[in-house]
Amino acid sequence: MKADSRQAGEKLLAEPPWLLKVTLFSILVFPPYMVLEPVGASGSLPQLLALGLFGLWVVSSVLGLHDPVNFGHPGRAAVLTLLLASCVSYGHFFAGLSGTSTVAGRAAADRWMLLMVAAAGIAFVTTESVRSLKDAMVLVRFVLAGGAVCCVVALVQFATHTDPIEWFKAIMVGFTENGIATPFQARGSLMRVAGTTLHPIELGVVSAMLLPLAVWRALYDGQGRKWLNWSLVGLFALANALTVSRSALLSLVVALAVTIPFLPKTARQWAAMVVPLGLAGLFLVVPGLISTMFSSATAGSSDSSITFRTDDYPVALRLVADRPWFGTGPGTWMPANVLDIFDNQYLLTAVTMGVIGLVGLVVYLVVPPLAALAAARNAEGNELSLLAGSAAAAGLIATVASGVFDSMSFPVFALLCPFFIGLSGASWLMVKKQLKQGRATPPGATSEPVTWG
Repeated sequence: MKADSRQAGEKLLAEPPWLLKVTLFSILVFPPYMVLEPVGASGSLPQLLALGLFGLWVVSSVLGLHDPVNFGHPGRAAVLTLLLASCVSYGHFFAGLSGTSTVAGRAAADRWMLLMVAAAGIAFVTTESVRSLKDAMVLVRFVLAGGAVCCVVALVQFATHTDPIEWFKAIMVGFTENGIATPFQARGSLMRVAGTTLHPIELGVVSAMLLPLAVWRALYDGQGRKWLNWSLVGLFALANALTVSRSALLSLVVALAVTIPFLPKTARQWAAMVVPLGLAGLFLVVPGLISTMFSSATAGSSDSSITFRTDDYPVALRLVADRPWFGTGPGTWMPANVLDIFDNQYLLTAVTMGVIGLVGLVVYLVVPPLAALAAARNAEGNELSLLAGSAAAAGLIATVASGVFDSMSFPVFALLCPFFIGLSGASWLMVKKQLKQGRATPPGATSEPVTWG
């Protein structure tokens, strides 16, 4: 009976489940600040779907429909490390050992734990659903479709200074606004935009994370029109520029530096020509971009956005010294003064979850991309190598960007990051199985998906 149940589970996972596809698409399309009113701040559609994924994963594991032991990888250990650190800090807070416990603080801690569970659901189901390059392509199409919607919204915002999301809200029956988004923000002579994300910085980082995957799809997807797939690459690059963000530019540099070495030889040669021309084209298409980016990059201490970040360090060190091991409680830093917001996820985690939480966050952000890099270096075939390299690029972007903004406070980033952790795990497992079976890909056979039995 158990064997029959497991075979039924494997049949269900013959391709990535629709719930995962819809969840990944919704992360980049549905405004994260629109929530179901009875649920509250954790009631955004993407997070509810992700929580459902985790619930189904647990139930299917208990019923023996699949064996999660068979899908162990460094990224899953990283997710469990942060989840465990969060549980310890959460328990310490609710036991009254972190200081005064308020209603708002307890609600914030609950929201953090729900976010961690949702992230685990996305990471675990992604890894167990992607058994082959064909499965990976199916999921990537949905992710990039959602990203395309997000970037098109950003283009409309930039060109018209109107927000299409306002029209979309009218049909989201039962949902209400929770918090205030920042779709527009002036910088220099330009109005930078956020698309469907909460802030232009988040859009800049997310678009850079998606760019390597868009290149992978454009090279290897046998479906659709090639020109349309390559247009998505340009769309993500353009959206990154429209955020007029130093964090976005830094993320783009990381994306290119990690991805280009794993491109096929011909593609690397094209990249050496297209990247400089593309950057020049961006500056020509967006008037004022050169002067705005230059003045932003060279402002130094005269830029308040930089001084706000540097002023965070003394405050953070003092708070960590007060509660060094477990912090004030996950998600509980809610300053009345906006200037006291930590624009650095590592500082924020150290304050709210102490050294234990900081270690968990570093493991969560660093281990998966390193595992993906190892997989990319050992993969047989350019297609799998570039897929793993794309996951590594996204993970390293998340690692770097978390030092310049409080990344886990932004729902699109926080729910997209575990997808790349799951994808890095899937790539790692495919390469591991490939090497174990000793099945090398013949030279030049890089355009068709490889499936292991």
